[in-house]
Amino acid sequence: MSSVFERRTRAAQDRLREADADLVCFPSHNLYYLSGFDEHPGERHLLLFVPQTGDPTFLVPALYGEQVRETSWVEDVRTWDDDEDPREALSTVVADLGLGDRVLVDDTMHARFTQDLAAVHDAEMGLASEVLGPLRTRKDDAELDALRRAGEAADEALTAVRALGEEVVGWTETDLARRIERELDAAGGSGVSFAVIAGSGPNGAMPHHTHGDRTIEAGDPVVLDFGTVVDQYPSDQTRTLVFAGDPPAEFETVHEVVREAQQAAVDAVEPGVTCEAVDAAAREVVADAGYGEQFVHRTGHGVGLDVHEEPYIVAGNDRELEPGMVFSVEPGVYLPDEFGVRIEDLVVVTADGCERLNHTDRDWRC
Repeated sequence: MSSVFERRTRAAQDRLREADADLVCFPSHNLYYLSGFDEHPGERHLLLFVPQTGDPTFLVPALYGEQVRETSWVEDVRTWDDDEDPREALSTVVADLGLGDRVLVDDTMHARFTQDLAAVHDAEMGLASEVLGPLRTRKDDAELDALRRAGEAADEALTAVRALGEEVVGWTETDLARRIERELDAAGGSGVSFAVIAGSGPNGAMPHHTHGDRTIEAGDPVVLDFGTVVDQYPSDQTRTLVFAGDPPAEFETVHEVVREAQQAAVDAVEPGVTCEAVDAAAREVVADAGYGEQFVHRTGHGVGLDVHEEPYIVAGNDRELEPGMVFSVEPGVYLPDEFGVRIEDLVVVTADGCERLNHTDRDWRC
């Protein structure tokens, strides 16, 4: 029986034939998506060649040979030694596979590898996302299972953090971020999807403030944005909490506006609706409440192997939603020098609407 990685590769080859192109990946999420082999980029030539027809070929440093054979479905694994010129091996693979006049390379491939490929093969170069983007945007069952479990881990961690209540008062933002990291690990996650955001008081008005040495005080709204990774797939969830005391006078009004905006956007999600229509659903609620200029970012972004990928839920994106797409819905309002509010869940588009992947309370009270 073929693996999920082989099935993805064959689907990619269907698109490669339509584009009349061959594909070359290097260590990246694209390479993992097709082969099942996961590795960080390095200084050595480690490349996966996917021709329009036939089987793919790995060209890897000799020290990776056995590792690649054990973890990937790809059978043709060719190696080169450190005392050899990898460009000679590269030239041989290109000739053996008969790569054509158009080659799509990994979007994040380092320039030296792209240049070496161009030096041994005169072809028009394009980007792998041309064929892999549409495939990766619609998640398969294995991906959705991992995303659900990552969402559950984030939910569990948030529930534990919310239960801390007034104990958090007097902590620094970094103290709270470290506690969130430990709770994510305890919930079964593997590290964090991105640097934990714990923006308290006026720091919460900066959407991408991470965390620092500011002490959390009673009454401070705290924007908490975090996620973890399960089987390579990340979660991403935001809540704005007040751990103790009374929040600023305007806070409850703003929080309710953001909560309603998020619900309006979620309610708008279904196949055939455009990304910009979902963004508009959230933005209309915020604008009608008088905070339109304080909603300073898009409503959402796709989530998959990358925590930020297509589709982007933003004005001007007329791409229609399809079942299997996963993205965040995260409107926010930010009042400089005062506080910020953001509420975020991941959703997956279903046949007739959407499924939330986060289920914790969206209220601000602990």
